[in-house]
Amino acid sequence: MHIVHTIAELRQQLSGFKRPAFVPTMGNLHEGHIALVRQARPLGDVTVSSIFVNRLQFAPHEDFDSYPRTLDADAQRLEAAGCDVVFAPREKDLYPEPQTFKVHPATDLSDILEGHFRPGFFIGVSTVVMKLFSCVFAGMPGGVAAFGKKDYQQVMVVRRMVQQFALPIEILAGETQRAEDGLALSSRNSYLTPEQRLEAVHLSQALRALGETARAVSGLPDLAALEAQAMQALARRGWKPDYLTVRRRADLMPPQGALADVPLVVLGAAKLGNTRLIDNLEI
Repeated sequence: MHIVHTIAELRQQLSGFKRPAFVPTMGNLHEGHIALVRQARPLGDVTVSSIFVNRLQFAPHEDFDSYPRTLDADAQRLEAAGCDVVFAPREKDLYPEPQTFKVHPATDLSDILEGHFRPGFFIGVSTVVMKLFSCVFAGMPGGVAAFGKKDYQQVMVVRRMVQQFALPIEILAGETQRAEDGLALSSRNSYLTPEQRLEAVHLSQALRALGETARAVSGLPDLAALEAQAMQALARRGWKPDYLTVRRRADLMPPQGALADVPLVVLGAAKLGNTRLIDNLEI
């Protein structure tokens, strides 16, 4: 496995290949990332993973500076999973000058849910993903890029971006990997104290309960009441929920009409102590 830091080094390593399988990450890897590498690897002729903590998607008050940087351990895990090339650029390598050209996704998708509570987040995500795509897939006839479904809205934003820019890239959405108790694996789980780790599973449990009861309601007013009750129940346990909501899978808009007629997803985001966790469940 090769570890490279500059775009020129990356392109040199990829010369001669035609279909990269790419897994972009911010590092501090867990089994969810490794599962994506294993799923993507058979779909390309070279497997690439990037490790880059992207300043553009962090608000000033968020955890950019404290986000764990664990390159050595990450590289060992990627090598064991069969990754061929690790692209670990420094900030000056990926952004040698201020990134004034940015990708602004459609507001109907990017300004709701995560985008509402983290303004500008999906601009930062779309911009860095587009730039990483240009680094990995430049001159290639096609390829595949893998993202985890835990970041459900992010997958949808990236898919729409690829479609609208006619990029020759297949987006693979890997299923959320969970601990034995049901907690979605996340790099930010390492922030949790032992007591918070035991409590953290209640987010996934709240989403599951909301999903089970949502199918039984008769209309949107009842659904809104269920969502409010789910948030209140989580708040009583000491959480600070941003949202627990049932949306259409197709566009993340609130469902209209009979809930049984459309595929739905339950999404949630909440703070436990200083750690903000997100999760979702397709129903």
